[in-house]
Amino acid sequence: MSIKPARTRIAPSPTGHMHLGTARVALYDYLLAKKTGGQFVLRIEDTDLKRTVPGAEQEIMDGLRWLGLEYDEGPDIGGKYGPYRQTERREVYQHHAKILVEKGHAYPCFCTPERLEQVRQEQMKRKENPHYDGTCRILSPDEAAKRIASGEPHTIRFKMPQDGVTVAHDHLRGEIVTENKQLNDQVLLKSDGLPTYHLAAMVDDHEMQITHVLRGSEWLGTFPLHVNIVRAFGWEEPVWVHLSVFLKPSGKGKMSKRESAQAMKDGYSIFIKDMQDLGFTPEGVLNWCALMGWGVPEDDVMTLDQMIERFSIDNLTPSPAAINFQKLDHFNATHIRLFTTEDLAARLKPYFTREGLAVKDDVLLKIVPLIRERLTTLDDCISFGAFFFRDEVTPSPEDLIAKGLDAKQSAEIARRAYQILGAQPDLSHERCEPPMRAYVEESGFSASQVFGVLRVAITGQKVSPPLPKV
Repeated sequence: MSIKPARTRIAPSPTGHMHLGTARVALYDYLLAKKTGGQFVLRIEDTDLKRTVPGAEQEIMDGLRWLGLEYDEGPDIGGKYGPYRQTERREVYQHHAKILVEKGHAYPCFCTPERLEQVRQEQMKRKENPHYDGTCRILSPDEAAKRIASGEPHTIRFKMPQDGVTVAHDHLRGEIVTENKQLNDQVLLKSDGLPTYHLAAMVDDHEMQITHVLRGSEWLGTFPLHVNIVRAFGWEEPVWVHLSVFLKPSGKGKMSKRESAQAMKDGYSIFIKDMQDLGFTPEGVLNWCALMGWGVPEDDVMTLDQMIERFSIDNLTPSPAAINFQKLDHFNATHIRLFTTEDLAARLKPYFTREGLAVKDDVLLKIVPLIRERLTTLDDCISFGAFFFRDEVTPSPEDLIAKGLDAKQSAEIARRAYQILGAQPDLSHERCEPPMRAYVEESGFSASQVFGVLRVAITGQKVSPPLPKV
């Protein structure tokens, strides 16, 4: 049976750094689009001008490309259904808001922010949930038109049904039933003419022919509102998929700024740009976040192409997923071992040059097989391989003293090793190891003592790749 091509979208707000939640939604959107031969769209929801952060939009686009999630349409590449920034679609939303007013599904609201705050405070004193009290809902169309003509500032509110229930279908959770008397008349169009998310997202999803809306579970609270807006226009609903929520590593509650700051101290982050800087690979990050909310075995190692082959929204799960950074380490290290020597060398080189080291590509290609198995993140290459590119190393004198020996005995080992190695015609592994092994036998020192001194003397550190090959 042929599957209809899906049109999916990632629609982040440029109000801060791109985080793990955005990356996972984008990944699932991408996988669904590619699995069905459809399109993956990037739309920037930038109508919250007060919270917009300069550079955040570019960080989103850079983050998606770093992850390998190339979008088919977007603000920087265009497309059939553009523009793809909501601030550039103002007239579209105003037109649709007018349609809802004319159909009796929305109305102008002239309440000032001061009045709304007063109403809110009074409701809270009465221990009621704050909500709009419907003052402008009962205005006649003629009176509303006169006040608009006089230039009075106003918003447009959606007129929610007040009786009965709203039944909305989520692909993961089934039918969600809400009593309409619990729902509020939300603002669709602000007084500055810009839309709220509630109107803009619904209009854009329809205009851009989005077939599947994958988004965070935080939108479940306004899900009945969004469904009512789509139905008020008489449009076909997309397939709604509200993904599982991320929990902090303890499994208790959502990640907060405090937990994020602590994670950064430990060498982790939930922000994509940080992950890149910390030496995580896009393959490792994608594999890790894909399995938080996807009902496949937790240790499955998959490339992006393999994810496309296996993906189905039927296998997603609504169960909350605790962020496990040790799993990130596992997947990152595993993917590092899968890279070709040439690929891994190209990825490691920027970390060496960032340390001010002059890297020769032919030397780097020889080093990669020696350090690959020891890497968890790409920046681990500094710990295990920077000494190869230094003109000299400066060992700590304390580190040169072997365990169980004193300084005099350790110095004897160093002098004798220098004589043995200096007498060799070349420093190949095959040439140097036999006489050094012979020295261990005749000296009475252990191999760990002899090669321990030698390791520190040659590399400047106690831990390194296998010494003979070094």
